[in-house]
Amino acid sequence: MHHTKLSNYLAHVIDMCPFFNQPCLLCGQSAATDGLCPACRSSLVPLPQPCCPRCATPLPCGGLCGRCQRHPPAFDALHVPYVFCYPMDGLIHAFKYGKRLELAGVLGRLLVQSSPPIPCNIDRVIPVPLSKERLALRGFNQSDELARQLTGTIPDRFFPAICGRKSNTPPQACLSLSERRRNLRNAFCVETRLDGLSVAIVDDVVTTGTTLNTMAVMLKNQGAKRVEAWALARTLEFNT
Repeated sequence: MHHTKLSNYLAHVIDMCPFFNQPCLLCGQSAATDGLCPACRSSLVPLPQPCCPRCATPLPCGGLCGRCQRHPPAFDALHVPYVFCYPMDGLIHAFKYGKRLELAGVLGRLLVQSSPPIPCNIDRVIPVPLSKERLALRGFNQSDELARQLTGTIPDRFFPAICGRKSNTPPQACLSLSERRRNLRNAFCVETRLDGLSVAIVDDVVTTGTTLNTMAVMLKNQGAKRVEAWALARTLEFNT
């Protein structure tokens, strides 16, 4: 049996089996084959289209936004399916800060199902790293879990050790744009040469894009020819 047919058959078996139809993680009532019932999944707010292909800022028409034309970020493309608002913000917050590792599969599948797949010419997939202190406190890196889901059938492209975090910087969420830039100055290290390679960065939420830009600069300094980014959600309060 071909892999595609086998996968479709298994998906059908899971859909028909009551064991896999657990209560929805949001409403807690309806049966959900993928963590969320259809009604709750439809309540997730998709990122408005069209949007800038470089920074994923929603636009009235296609093409690069004015900011990316004037000051393009170091990363070459950003792929984001959802807006960081209710109820997605609650799911991500529970995943990151509530130690709800079981949400990794649900959120990872949402990212995979709602984003363009990582193309075959991407050589390395790396998550945004956590500091040792924050990793010990949280117990896992949420970006690791999302990146694993994205690499899926080609796990040999997953390279979490390429980029490390040198210091335990304050969380970005409460900082202004200028503070975010200062906060991440010299925060990351990339010691592996990436000459001629294309790299994908995976994160959970994008706000100003400062984290992705800082990492992309370092990756390109090490020879990467192209850096794209995938994230589950994007805030709309800031321009990247």
